Amino acid sequence: MAMGSFDPRRHQGPMAEINVVPLVDVMLVLLVIFIITTPLLTHSVKIDLPKASSTPNITRPEHIEFGIRQNGTLYWNGGPVSRQELETRFAAEAKKQPQPELHIRADRHAHYETVAQVMSAAAQAGLVRIGFVTDPAQP
Repeated sequence: MAMGSFDPRRHQGPMAEINVVPLVDVMLVLLVIFIITTPLLTHSVKIDLPKASSTPNITRPEHIEFGIRQNGTLYWNGGPVSRQELETRFAAEAKKQPQPELHIRADRHAHYETVAQVMSAAAQAGLVRIGFVTDPAQP
């Protein structure tokens, strides 16, 4: 490749060479990129996505509202109940098909021991669907 100069006595003709090495380098890089990305675009993985529904889960009327106050008094669907009656009531409810849900509403200051005893009595009787009801508006 000839170098041009500003000397008017040395006049050379126009350069007729084209340097194609950078062009080839760019084309090879683009070719590699297309070779790698093309299979990724055509092959997709089939996934069975879950369907979401915006309908709220409505609790069936077959549930037991069980309340525990701070002083330890127990309530079965709004009516007071003694600890001796719990075992027989839990056993009777466990025999029903389908089993009702036990919703425990415990006072914030209720002793955990009382809540644990109620849960233990329900589990021993055979109730398996036990849940706690809380108030999300309260901090």
